[in-house]
Amino acid sequence: MKEYIIRRLLQMIPTMIGISILVFAISAMVPGDYITAQNNPNMTKERAAELRSIYGLDKPEYQRYFIWVGNMIKGNFGDSLQHKQPVKDVINDFVWNSFIIAFFSLILSWIIAIVTGVFSARFQYSLFDKIITLLVFVCMSLPSFFIALLLIKVFALTFNLFPVGGMTTAGLNATGWAYIKDVAYHSFLPILVLTMLSTGSLTRYFRTSMLEVIRQDYIRTARAKGLKERTVIFKHALRNAMIPAITLLGFELPALFGGAIILEQVFVWPGIGHIYLNSINMRDYPFMLGFTIFTAILTLIGNLISDVLYGVADPRVRLK
Repeated sequence: MKEYIIRRLLQMIPTMIGISILVFAISAMVPGDYITAQNNPNMTKERAAELRSIYGLDKPEYQRYFIWVGNMIKGNFGDSLQHKQPVKDVINDFVWNSFIIAFFSLILSWIIAIVTGVFSARFQYSLFDKIITLLVFVCMSLPSFFIALLLIKVFALTFNLFPVGGMTTAGLNATGWAYIKDVAYHSFLPILVLTMLSTGSLTRYFRTSMLEVIRQDYIRTARAKGLKERTVIFKHALRNAMIPAITLLGFELPALFGGAIILEQVFVWPGIGHIYLNSINMRDYPFMLGFTIFTAILTLIGNLISDVLYGVADPRVRLK
């Protein structure tokens, strides 16, 4: 296991080099830069050339790439042109806001998906299974912004139960438990929307996995031995049906820190996805490149965690 992990970590090095080249090349092909994105009619050509020299935008692309990579190796992702702060500080300021809604939606969606998926498989083609299937396909087919706007209309505007958007109440300046309660109050609708979007595909995944497991010979043997149906389903069937799903946990890692761009726009949530979208519009290349590499690293680490967890959970798998 130790040798496998070390080998996989070494394999990440050329992968990251390829990702960095591809990401930088794509960003270099985008027309315009941070200076032109300002749309300042009073900007003279001399001042624009001076600013490009200050920001290092006047250098050739290959030179800028090696400077950028050299700084990243030292742990320096550069300074955000838009926020006038180091990229690492900007990420640290906003990524945890996205983590709040992503983490709780992950917990809720997995709990709901496991329960509904198990019972849908257990009572296949029943009324419960048909209702769950209908709800799942509705959540999967509707776009996120439509569900978000619908819930805002119902819960925020019609019944006035939750705020329309934002992360905290303007002017409240709460601290301690009052601040936590205020954030939880504002995060309810974003978490609900993200949970609805995530639960659909997970429910179908668990249902399919459970249907395959409960048809196995050892399940029939357990029932023939006189075990209670609850014991057969939750102790024997669910345990083995969860093994393929374990690999999905690793891929949730970049989702926890990647932000939900559309939802953060709709709910005016100050998350990292909202900031990332603005960086693209403003041609804030240091932040755009730095955050893209950050999510790429999380994706590679999540992939490694998935493989390791699968090997740990399933004794039939040998990591060689």
